[in-house]
Amino acid sequence: MTYDLATIIPELFLVVAATVLLMLGVFRGQQSTQLVLGLSVVAVVVTLALVWLAPAERAAAFGGLYVHDGFAGFMKGLILTAAALCLVMSWRYIERENMARFEFPVLMLYATVGMLMMVSANDLISLYVGLELQNLSLYVIAAFRRDAIRSTESGLKYFILSSLSSGLLLYGASMVYGFAGTTSFGDLAAIFAQAQAAGETPSVGLVVGVVFVIAGLAFKVSAVPFHMWTPDVYEGAPTAVTAFFSTAPKTAAIALFVRVMMGPFGDLTAQWQQVLVAISILSMVLGAFAAINQRNIKRMMAYSSIGHVGYALIGLASGTEAGIRGLAVYMAIYLFMNIGTFAVILCMRQKDRMVEQIDDLRGLSRTHPMMALAMGIFMFSMAGIPPLAGFFGKIYVFLAAVEAELYTLAVIGVLSSVVAAFYYLRIVKLMYFDEPAEAFDTPFGREMSLVMGATGLITLLFFVFPNPIVDGAEAAAAALLAG
Repeated sequence: MTYDLATIIPELFLVVAATVLLMLGVFRGQQSTQLVLGLSVVAVVVTLALVWLAPAERAAAFGGLYVHDGFAGFMKGLILTAAALCLVMSWRYIERENMARFEFPVLMLYATVGMLMMVSANDLISLYVGLELQNLSLYVIAAFRRDAIRSTESGLKYFILSSLSSGLLLYGASMVYGFAGTTSFGDLAAIFAQAQAAGETPSVGLVVGVVFVIAGLAFKVSAVPFHMWTPDVYEGAPTAVTAFFSTAPKTAAIALFVRVMMGPFGDLTAQWQQVLVAISILSMVLGAFAAINQRNIKRMMAYSSIGHVGYALIGLASGTEAGIRGLAVYMAIYLFMNIGTFAVILCMRQKDRMVEQIDDLRGLSRTHPMMALAMGIFMFSMAGIPPLAGFFGKIYVFLAAVEAELYTLAVIGVLSSVVAAFYYLRIVKLMYFDEPAEAFDTPFGREMSLVMGATGLITLLFFVFPNPIVDGAEAAAAALLAG
């Protein structure tokens, strides 16, 4: 038991911190919101340090339900970084939008605990427990503005559709258990490896179960055709919550997707690869074309995120170590681009109210030149323009697809990038070549300037210092496949 507890120190610390902060808020009342929010940032940073300090060697705990390895460490680092930045960005936002309640940061902490458990899940049961711990918190914060109809609607829609996807996932897990006789990732991998060595083909029921598991996980990453909740939830949820939705939970779900496909079902690549290729292609194409006519910037970012998930899934569809490395690099770069973009969106206020139309960015280079510069960097990077970080993220996954001889997937990825560049570059055109719209309210706050500046520099200078991310992703991929 002592060994088990030592293995989950980061999660244990964060859940204890969240519970203590919840009690602090209960006893001190709503005037403790800013204190709880500040301490939440500290708790996430300390958890991030604990993850970094954890041994890189693979360690299993609680009878194999939980596993920590290099892959988990890398992805947890991304999740915690996103959570910390989103908490910082919500500092002034929750006060301005009358959402200043101590439950908000506490719910984000509990959701983050669920994400960390998802990344380290080593059994279909622990996978589901971590997933639902995340979801229960996300349902509430999506509808946190109880006086706003759109926020309530987005929370309800996310709850209903997420429950449906969880049902699909559980049904698939039950079929896998019924045909394989176990829910342990390690045991499943051994069974399938033994069957493959004996030249046996998996039963139809087992393959159907795997397909249902893929469907459930595809919803969590908002991949086509399970994307229908994404635009409405992104638009309706409070903007700080949308920033959180688009980064930390998406990274956790992608990491879980990778662990499930490359772990227990790694020897069934021939059975699931074509499904993932189809999902990836559909996500890239829909993300590229559906965003073109969007006028609300949050809906545009929703379709953009669907497209980016498609690019990331190219790495998983390749089924190789190079593909997993490319996916990990892509998710790290996507996190910083997305956080920076939402920092700009959070600064879009006129007459003390949030504005969300893309046309509101007209002439931004003349009214707020540094903010326009940051937004330009993020848009060029998302479009994949060299030498910005987004270009290298796509290069890594496209090269992995070529090495795996998935030429059609790589070509469609390149073509969809060209189409998607239209709506990213349109924003740059509006900011630099159109007549100014009404100026945004100032000041933005030091924390927003810090987030925009830091993420902008990482996106801009990635090609100068790529090693921290690339080397970490390479070690993560090697650790995952070695396990």
